[in-house]
Parts: sequence; C-alpha cells; structure tokens
Amino acid sequence: MDYVVDLDHAADEIARRRPGWELAGLSVEAVTWRDYAAPWPQKLERDRNLVTDPDSIGVGISGPGGARLFIVLFRGGWADVDAVTREWDAVIVNGPRIRSPRDFGLLLDQYVVRIFDVQSV
Repeated sequence: MDYVVDLDHAADEIARRRPGWELAGLSVEAVTWRDYAAPWPQKLERDRNLVTDPDSIGVGISGPGGARLFIVLFRGGWADVDAVTREWDAVIVNGPRIRSPRDFGLLLDQYVVRIFDVQSV
C-alpha cells in the first residue's frame, strides 16, 4: 500500500483536538493503530510503539444522547466514517480522499460538528 498520509502526524491532529472535544463533554477513546506487518488477523493496538508498519489509525468519539462517531484513516489516503447521531440516523461514508494530516484534521472537524454540533478548538 502506498504511503500517502503520515499516520503519526495524523494522530497529532486527533491529539490537538482532544482537549477541546473533552471540554465540550465528548468522550474520546484512545487512538488505535493497525500494523500492516502483523500476521492476519491484525489486532488493533493502542500503543504506537507496538506497531512497526502502521497502515491505519482510528478513533472513536461519543457524546450526548448516545451519539457515536468512528473515523479510520488509512495510509493510502482514504478514510471510513461511521456514526450514529442523536436521532439514531446512521451516517456511513466510505473512502473520502485524504492527502495530508491537515486534510484529516478538517475531516475530523467536519464530522464532530455534524454529529455532535461541537466546534473543534
């Protein structure tokens, strides 16, 4: 798989936003990492040091009324977005193109506003 997005820098985009999200009352899970070099089935790791060849990162966020958001970014330059809104509507977006960690940060902002009506700080 091509390396389009630096996942370590993309994880920094999550870390930068986490304090603001938590201040707004959202619960943010630890970033998960998947190791391309690990034997199948690859398990998700929360410790970056256990991953030698990262091919994806993911984060789960929950908020009021049971709303949930899951975003996974793949190093090949696409993301999967799965969410359930406060009204229990499903939002599933597969494959938006992500060319940089900054693009990933903008995607995070877009969906945190859409699902939780919370502006990133």
